[in-house]
Amino acid sequence: MSRPRIVIVGAGFAGYRTARTLSRMTRGRAHITLLNPTDYFLYLPLLPQVAAGVLEPRRVTVSLSDTLPNVRLVLGEADRIDLDGQTLHYTGPEGEGGTLAYDRLVLAAGSVNKLLPIPGVAEYAHGFRGLPEALYLRDHVTRQVELAAAADDPKSCAARCTFVVVGAGYTGTEVAAHGQMFTDAQVRKHPLRQGMRPRWMLLDVAPRVLPEMDEKLSTTADRVLRQRGVDVRMGTSVKEATPDGVVLTDGEFVETRTLVWCVGVRPDPLVESLGLPMEKGRLLVDPHLQVPGRPELFACGDVAAVPDLDKPGSYTPMTAQHAWRHGKVAAENVAASLGLGGARKPYRHRDLGFVVDLGGAKAAANPLGVPLSGVPAGAVTRGYHLAAMPGNRVRVAADWLLDAVLPRQAVQLGLVRSWSVPLDTSSPELARVPGGPERRQEESARSGPGAAIAADTHDGGTGAGSSQGRAGEEPAKGQPGSRATQDRPGSGTAQRRSEEELAKGRPGAEPARNWPTDEPAKGPVGGGSAKGHLGGEPAKGRSGGEPAGNQPGGEPAKSQPGGEPARNQPGGEPAKGQPGGEPARNQPGGEPAKKQPGPTPQPPADQPPPGPDTAPGPVKRSDAPDDSAKGDS
Repeated sequence: MSRPRIVIVGAGFAGYRTARTLSRMTRGRAHITLLNPTDYFLYLPLLPQVAAGVLEPRRVTVSLSDTLPNVRLVLGEADRIDLDGQTLHYTGPEGEGGTLAYDRLVLAAGSVNKLLPIPGVAEYAHGFRGLPEALYLRDHVTRQVELAAAADDPKSCAARCTFVVVGAGYTGTEVAAHGQMFTDAQVRKHPLRQGMRPRWMLLDVAPRVLPEMDEKLSTTADRVLRQRGVDVRMGTSVKEATPDGVVLTDGEFVETRTLVWCVGVRPDPLVESLGLPMEKGRLLVDPHLQVPGRPELFACGDVAAVPDLDKPGSYTPMTAQHAWRHGKVAAENVAASLGLGGARKPYRHRDLGFVVDLGGAKAAANPLGVPLSGVPAGAVTRGYHLAAMPGNRVRVAADWLLDAVLPRQAVQLGLVRSWSVPLDTSSPELARVPGGPERRQEESARSGPGAAIAADTHDGGTGAGSSQGRAGEEPAKGQPGSRATQDRPGSGTAQRRSEEELAKGRPGAEPARNWPTDEPAKGPVGGGSAKGHLGGEPAKGRSGGEPAGNQPGGEPAKSQPGGEPARNQPGGEPAKGQPGGEPARNQPGGEPAKKQPGPTPQPPADQPPPGPDTAPGPVKRSDAPDDSAKGDS
């Protein structure tokens, strides 16, 4: 008799726990497949310590293949689910498609950044949901402090040393607390010329810090933040984001180059397209984590609206604590439905308390309802994290010890660039790569040494997705002027994104087919008009708007190498008088250049024109079509 096939989508807290529990329960009696974009489980609660340089990135990751025996790992992202045919279609990391058949499907896709209709936020802010975003923030903050120390203009220095965090929940509070310590340590070693101190602002419309937690925890966290110098403003948020700063809801304009978006999360959009009953974007399930009417379909974690049996009429919150315990119950019920385990169990859990790491020896905790602060809270918090982590405990403890006795290394590696971590992405765990697998790349983004620094050192940029005025670089799609990916509901078959929609919102994506006829907005980004903002017409000269004269896709200066570009690239008429004579006007297949053996290969359209601000790189052949998946530029 063939073994049953179990497919798990997502390896977050819920998905990882489901896979690990099923592996132990079935002991080879079932085919277990785990579909995930990365080969690791990410321990999210320690991500702020990665951004602050306390922990190395690999410390908060756990290898899936090493810790999940009898589980087959498939790298990829789910595109659509055929509920009636019981098949799942996905796209692999190199663009290849695949299909997985299942007898039981567990949806644990997790959550993504929650966007609000605030002008400029999608363009100039960055989220904090994945490892690439944490690495980018660490590099960006380090860079801004270094640039501020070298700046002669006090106004520019103050703007670069102002860091705005929106959202005073669990993540935002920890980011602000650790960030203030991180930048203060940098300034102690390299004082600012004007004698300034880095300024961190924590904003939220809620009346207090950590509004979803116990009031004593909130009071402790608020006190520690203010003592450390964080500018905590409750009842205040961002009204508009611009390249030079943010406009607050009270009318104040704060000059800054850094906007960190920690407002909250929403369920992965994959579940929205299933055409099944939902509750605020989450898939409705019964207390056994099974979708009503679909005995083969289970859901857990942030994508599932699980009834809270201790609070009738409500659902369990979207926390890591609940997701971890969802995974165990889901695995037991999946095994029971296949006859590989005991009886089904409903999900019931009562919170045992929360811990909030505020950096150094400071923390706020209430284990078993006992409020703690100071050193005791710090010890409980770190002990809890070590116990909860499924691996790397010794390495994490060693990094904590080294951080306590040695100064932190404040260096920027430049591995993650601004456009590669857009806020409006359905995959925050993956950094976008030019020429990646997302069925895109008509024009690639700029690459080469110094590209990461250029995104943040430009006076008109924010370092948070701004690409205004960058020579030789096409703004990443999904940045200013683009729209977030959309998902379409369907009956029976769930489709996450259409091919055209998938191409949008990615760096180097294929532009919309009617792009040449789109009229950009006349006003600047962040103006009173809706144009140039989410879903609106982008402003000229801004990211997502009409390309600047020296940008890929636009008309370069005629004095630049290469002369006047082809009028209808690709295949247009290159500048006359270049080596190779006048090529055919409609290549490929056109009339070859006169008095020449053949057309001289030109750089393809997916590479930026040569120029002083464009980093050198390999030039692909253009004499033969290449429709395969493009690699990194």
